[in-house]
Amino acid sequence: MTQPPVRWGVLAPGAIAALFASDLALVPGAELAAVGSRDLARATAFAKEYGGRDTRAYSSYEEVVADPGVDVVYVASPHALHLEQALLAIEHGKPVLCEKPLTLDRATSEQLITTARDAGVLLMEAMWMACSPVIRDLADRLRAGDFGTPRHLSADLSFHFVTEPDHRLRNPALGGGALLDVGIYPLTFAHLMLGEALDLRAVAVLDTVPEGVSPRPVVDLDVSIAGRYPGDTLADLAAGFTSHSPITACIRTDEGWIEVPTEFHHPTHFTFHRPDHDPVRFDPPVPRIGEGYGNEAVEVARCLHEGLLESPLVPHTQTLTIMGQLDDLRAQVGSG
Repeated sequence: MTQPPVRWGVLAPGAIAALFASDLALVPGAELAAVGSRDLARATAFAKEYGGRDTRAYSSYEEVVADPGVDVVYVASPHALHLEQALLAIEHGKPVLCEKPLTLDRATSEQLITTARDAGVLLMEAMWMACSPVIRDLADRLRAGDFGTPRHLSADLSFHFVTEPDHRLRNPALGGGALLDVGIYPLTFAHLMLGEALDLRAVAVLDTVPEGVSPRPVVDLDVSIAGRYPGDTLADLAAGFTSHSPITACIRTDEGWIEVPTEFHHPTHFTFHRPDHDPVRFDPPVPRIGEGYGNEAVEVARCLHEGLLESPLVPHTQTLTIMGQLDDLRAQVGSG
């Protein structure tokens, strides 16, 4: 039996929403039904560029979540607005795909998850890496012992981002800082590959308060994390805003090493290197849809069609575990 189309409503049509919508157009049985922004002209332009003839543009988020022609809501707003907007959708009985991090801390993430469960609607953090066919294949093969026993993992997601002091990424009240914005990726990668961390220790370079400005909380600009995982496997993870990096990952085992090329959080393939052997490249067993956001949309559709309240690929326990790690690491370095 052919499933009915999944009709998406998008809140906050910014850069991430544009990437998601571009991939959504490649997903069979998915359509962009509505877009909401406080700026109607912006919503209208987004709907025209990424939607179809019947895609509706609204000047408020309330109109999107109240639209009977919307089956699921994608929250693409800045971190600090996730809780408010996801709760709004849930209150209207709409399933939610919410950008990472789900909220600003574990406590409010637990609140949001509990509210969704009580309402009987799907809530999924938009951790597209966990839906990547390449990442899933690598994790499955690693757990099966295909590459030997993992001993060390490294992953780095940094980029040079110079901006004004009042930018959201430098504002703790808006969820600024490298850990929340990009550090979540190497932490999640290590979690997917190795399991829940046994110990995480971090050092960081913090933002500075301009001279003459009253003391205020600051965010982390660059972070280095040392971790110990089950099986005495070690990890070094890094994230930051002040330097360029290859955005790659490597897993060393007792039989060789696995390279995940740039950008490791949505890779096209991975390669296993064994001493004295030719490298072996592993392409995904199923296609990556667009940049990888499409695979995330497919997972949401599957969950909706099966009546699930959480995704097996991005379970609530995983979201809460990583949020707890972020809380602890931010406290360690004194950010936020």
